[in-house]
Amino acid sequence: MRVLIGGGSGFVGRELTRILRDKGHEVTVISRQPGPGKITWGELKSQGLPPCEGAVNLAGENVMNPLRWWNESYKKDLFSSRIDTTKALSQAIAASPSPPRSWVLVSGVACYKPSLTAQYTEDSEWTPFDLLSNLVKEWEASALLPESVAKTTKQVVIRPGAVLGRDGGAMKQMLLPFWLGLGGTLGSGTQPFPWIHVSDLAGIIVHALESPSDAPSPTQQVLNGVAPALNTNYEFTKELGRVLRRPTVFPVPGFVMNALMGSERAVILTEGQRVVPQRTLESGFEYKFPDLSSALKEIVGS
Repeated sequence: MRVLIGGGSGFVGRELTRILRDKGHEVTVISRQPGPGKITWGELKSQGLPPCEGAVNLAGENVMNPLRWWNESYKKDLFSSRIDTTKALSQAIAASPSPPRSWVLVSGVACYKPSLTAQYTEDSEWTPFDLLSNLVKEWEASALLPESVAKTTKQVVIRPGAVLGRDGGAMKQMLLPFWLGLGGTLGSGTQPFPWIHVSDLAGIIVHALESPSDAPSPTQQVLNGVAPALNTNYEFTKELGRVLRRPTVFPVPGFVMNALMGSERAVILTEGQRVVPQRTLESGFEYKFPDLSSALKEIVGS
């Protein structure tokens, strides 16, 4: 299979590329910079979609970028980097004389309202309630294909939680304070913490690309890209401390998180959603890291 990946040089994109190539697929990355095995976003717009059987978009400014202050300019970049690239790909697919069999967008669980009690599956209805849920709404809408194209191209949206891995994502910023014995719960610690190992998220994307197309549908098939284990921030903190053999006695109060990150962004860590990958499991996907212990041991190498 020939697979086109927007944002393929990022944290998840590198893992996805590795798995696809290991399975014998051919990968072309859409990047800001030209190079071997790459095309630029400008080339996609001017030359159209290269021949491919699958297309994936992972592009987008990092929401948790510690080097960016939470201001209007950054929020604008969060929206434009996701929506513009998704539109560029969906329009190129729609205009292609030979569109791919599968079109996969990776968005996020921020569409589900944080709650200590509610449980969300892919069938849960939701309406935007804050900045990030509005982002998901616009982002997923920008991926929708015209009905004529949706008859032959399967549309899949994968909504991941916190993506855990050795070389990027949430863990990259967490490991140093935990190694120094300065780790602790964030906010109350009772909030749900939906997470997934980067290899499993990449695996779900590959599974969506390789699975035979269902009956054509004008709507998107949604898969929750989270591990089946339902954990709280406290459980995650204690397990990471146990695996690293470090104490976790320095909780970070919510008001400190709000001051450091901006309240609209801090909510990702201080509040959470209990998300169940019901349809992901029903699709036959098998997790390599279904629980925190196995995932964290692989990541920190113990």
